[in-house]
Amino acid sequence: MKNLKNKLWYLTGVSLKRKIKSKWFVIVNIILMFAIVGLFNIDSIIGFFGGDFNEKQKIYVIDNTNTSFEIFKDSIEKTDINLKNSNSYEVKKYNKSLEDGKKKIKKEEKAIIIELNSDEKDILKAKVISNTFIDTIDYQIITNCLTNLRTNYAIASLGLSEDEITKLYSDIKIDRIILDENKKSKDENMETIMSTVFPFIILPFFILSIYLVQMIGAEVNDEKTTRGMEIIISNVSPKTHFASKIIAGNTFVLIQGIILLLDSAIGLLVRKLMGGSNLIAKAGFDVTDILKKALDTDLINQLIYIIPLMLISMILTFIAYSLVAGILASMTTNTEDFQQVQTPIVLVSLVGYYLSMMAGIFKGAAFIKVLSFVPFISAILAPSLLVLGQISILDVIIGIIILIFTNFILVKYGLRIYKVGILNYSSKDLWKKMFKAIKN
Repeated sequence: MKNLKNKLWYLTGVSLKRKIKSKWFVIVNIILMFAIVGLFNIDSIIGFFGGDFNEKQKIYVIDNTNTSFEIFKDSIEKTDINLKNSNSYEVKKYNKSLEDGKKKIKKEEKAIIIELNSDEKDILKAKVISNTFIDTIDYQIITNCLTNLRTNYAIASLGLSEDEITKLYSDIKIDRIILDENKKSKDENMETIMSTVFPFIILPFFILSIYLVQMIGAEVNDEKTTRGMEIIISNVSPKTHFASKIIAGNTFVLIQGIILLLDSAIGLLVRKLMGGSNLIAKAGFDVTDILKKALDTDLINQLIYIIPLMLISMILTFIAYSLVAGILASMTTNTEDFQQVQTPIVLVSLVGYYLSMMAGIFKGAAFIKVLSFVPFISAILAPSLLVLGQISILDVIIGIIILIFTNFILVKYGLRIYKVGILNYSSKDLWKKMFKAIKN
């Protein structure tokens, strides 16, 4: 028994060391580190090469109505406050002609001139002129403010009293009553995290799962192609060899996942040191703000059980992927054949990824709940549905139990296939051999 354990850990160690010591592992992770840090600080990097997202957007207003400038300026300033005091805009009244204004903005890198007029029907009209293309976010903010201004202008032209205008703009009082507590909508902070943080969690999981399948498949096929498998199996049992591949593969993925987390932490640290820019605030994606929301007391109470369940599901799914990869690789005779048989695995994983990203669209549809129990999909789909309140904790636990049972079946029958497959060098009657191995 002791000798068996020694052989298992020896094979696991050899396989793991081979992966970690590979020059490609080092090169890829260096590239990934720079890519992730760069992604977190893309605005600062662009700023370094000439762009400046912290530079105020200057807006010069020619107010031919004589009543609209202050309202427009106030609207822009309120938007700035909503952007966490980003102080992104500088609005000034311009008393010269539009032609003079055009000449002025040509001399200034980041400037816009807006001309406000009213037609014969007393309807407000606006011209927005810039020397270069206006940033999409800036243009949307300006458009929204101008739309509000037009509404205010129209109301003023009707000659409504102050009380009438107040009634028109007063908010409706809504008493929200939810009878089913289980279907209660999550906090806005949770929805923010769902739309911003989850993709950064799900995407690495998807990539690592595919990488795990390809890695185990390539290693097993390499040993078969070089006939090294015959030497190994003459010294250790197929069971020990199979277990070593699964343990080494999953350990390697765990190490890679930790490295990605460290890269993300470095990216956040660098962002904090560099200060970031107003671009992130404008876009509504501030990493620091999201992390603060995640530390909110109510959110912690929800994440306390969501994160452990999510981790358990992911670990079990990684094991399932590695088991399937080892089984399929043992039956194929070369890397090309394995790449073909792994396609269904990739497609299933891809379906799970896209469904989890679009989980909010389905609004608790029956089919999406059913899919949350399906192995290989449940690990990334179920947590998304749980956060959105479309399934319960019990549903996630049931999905985990199904995953455990799936892994049990894969180990029990997969080992039988593996014993036959690792010494199989012919693709003839492949499926017949697999079913025969399962029956035995």
